[in-house]
Amino acid sequence: MTALRLPFILMLAGVLGLAGCSVHQPVSLYQLDSGSPVQPAQSAGMAVLLGPVTVADYLQRETLLQRQPDGSLQAATDGRWAGSLSSDIDQLLLRQVAGHLDSQRVVLAPATVGFTPDVQVLLTITRLDSGTKQPAILDAQWRLIDRRGQVRDNRIIHLQEQHAGSTAAQVQAQGVLLQKLAEQLSTALKPLANQPPIAEAPKKPAAKPVAPAAEAEKQPKIPMASPIRTDMEVFRF
Repeated sequence: MTALRLPFILMLAGVLGLAGCSVHQPVSLYQLDSGSPVQPAQSAGMAVLLGPVTVADYLQRETLLQRQPDGSLQAATDGRWAGSLSSDIDQLLLRQVAGHLDSQRVVLAPATVGFTPDVQVLLTITRLDSGTKQPAILDAQWRLIDRRGQVRDNRIIHLQEQHAGSTAAQVQAQGVLLQKLAEQLSTALKPLANQPPIAEAPKKPAAKPVAPAAEAEKQPKIPMASPIRTDMEVFRF
């Protein structure tokens, strides 16, 4: 009886072992590729406040989503983001914009005390995804605010990049799209580098106190009443 059960136990153990291997297969972790941005050399270059950068809610997760032909999104089974996708986007844009502008004065919002930017970039990314058979697509919008608080540029961006289909190729294509976005953004920022300084409003001189005598002279004079004489006689009865 024991001899008959031994092969069955060994077979069951093998099946369970294979199932365990399939469940615990390692999942690849991915980060966006920031390319090869130029290291900025100017410490006194253009001052840019990059952000807030708003990313769509569906991108604020570690799950790597795949766009399906019908437009739906499904979680990838062979990979996920290595950390915060929003943070990766911030750092990629920071390095790319600083390199294109050749300025060490490009910082992420919120700015530190005492930092006065020439331009603030308000950026919203509403779409960044791809699929096995779907190209990588980036939809974004930016607004550029100058030092006077005026909107100098408002632009809606749609970019698209083809890829080979694998998860790694898709992540690389998404990184390329963000690099292109940073390049276009830098081109829009450069004309705002030489803004005239803000002139301070002239201060009005303080009013001098008026002397009491001078104040009295300014008061309107009321004419004095004088008796009126007539030749009419008044009779009493």
